[in-house]
Amino acid sequence: MRFFPHTPADIREMLEACGAATLDDLYSDVPESLRLRRAYDLPASLSEPEVREWFEATASKCSPLVCFAGAGAYDHYCPAVIDAITSRSEYLTAYTPYQPEISQGTLQYIFEYQSMMASLTGLDVCNASMYDGATATAEAMIMAVNAAKRKRRVLVSSTINPEVAQVIGTYARYQGIAVEMIPQKDGVTDRAELELMLGAGDVAGVIASTPNYYGILEDFTGWADLIHKAKALFIINSPALPLAVIKPQGEWGADIAVGDAQTLGMPLSYGGPYLGYMVAAKSLMRKLPGRIVGATTDEKGQRVFVLTLQAREQHIRREKATSNICSNQGLMTLRAGMYLSLMGADGLREVNRLSTDCAHELARRLEATGKMRLSHPAQPFLNEFKMTVADPLTTADILDALRREGILGGVAIDEREMIIACTETRTPAQMDKYVSTVKNL
Repeated sequence: MRFFPHTPADIREMLEACGAATLDDLYSDVPESLRLRRAYDLPASLSEPEVREWFEATASKCSPLVCFAGAGAYDHYCPAVIDAITSRSEYLTAYTPYQPEISQGTLQYIFEYQSMMASLTGLDVCNASMYDGATATAEAMIMAVNAAKRKRRVLVSSTINPEVAQVIGTYARYQGIAVEMIPQKDGVTDRAELELMLGAGDVAGVIASTPNYYGILEDFTGWADLIHKAKALFIINSPALPLAVIKPQGEWGADIAVGDAQTLGMPLSYGGPYLGYMVAAKSLMRKLPGRIVGATTDEKGQRVFVLTLQAREQHIRREKATSNICSNQGLMTLRAGMYLSLMGADGLREVNRLSTDCAHELARRLEATGKMRLSHPAQPFLNEFKMTVADPLTTADILDALRREGILGGVAIDEREMIIACTETRTPAQMDKYVSTVKNL
């Protein structure tokens, strides 16, 4: 609220309804030892114009940077209509659609989102939904262990985003799951090592990613056969947008597709909200966490939408729940569904084409400076790539120089290597400034 909505009369009326005489009575159950008995340490009160001036002055100190960073979050264009519609109060305040008779709009857009994500990933059943790509991947790990029953060992490619790997590790620690990292070779998962690790037995699932942390498109030909022969599940993590132009998880033979849908109409922000998607083979439908919206007909024969297979602790006995995920990230599923609908197949391909052209051109020009080179020149990539900095420069030298020019130049892996990302929002002039800054170091 941009104002204090409750008058003294409103407050008195609410207190009477609660059977309390004063606001302090509302906190009478709080032990005295836990109560704050001093004045709040707050600045002097300000008038409304003064508050606005303070925020404007504070905001003016910020210097937005042109973003060439990626590593899981990307600066794509969001059509204006997405913000216009999702800012409407009926969407902003929507919560879990427990009562289908009054939640048909919410249920329908979740249903449409799930249908589009199933099509995009090439798998059967999508849930709604995970908090972000990292938690979706960790939940998929738990699915694999639950499906395997007695196996509690999971293999994770070391080319996956390290932040995702950390979340997987946190979930595994408290589930009694052993996580082992598959070594990498030339920027991709070492298949020979995978075969050896599968041969040791007791593997419930294998988690890999494409594009991987370095932006490389990994080749998973034959992986599904190897993994399924070991009676394990194959889980592939991918950002959502590239699935419009690369081989989707279902075509690789994956059992579960996971990743972040931030690239589908969600702007960059400090930690979210983002959206984790999870799509699985039909055989795993009852193992999916979160919710599934289904379509049916009512007694009048009209098409209607309902929640189905709500296998989580809020609906069934806690010990039988597949997950404690409680949010369907409804507003974010609406944004993703709108983005996919507005862009269509042609628009999604065009965004990927522009981003890929930008990345390959920037990589070529940066190599021409002699200050940087592609770390894995033989590996294919879309809009993100890893560069190695030439001596005596370091990644800090590069990124600091670019920052002074108003550019967020990428994500440092270590002193010598960094990841750079391009999207359709990057202009030739911005690329020129990036290259000239590096060239002049």
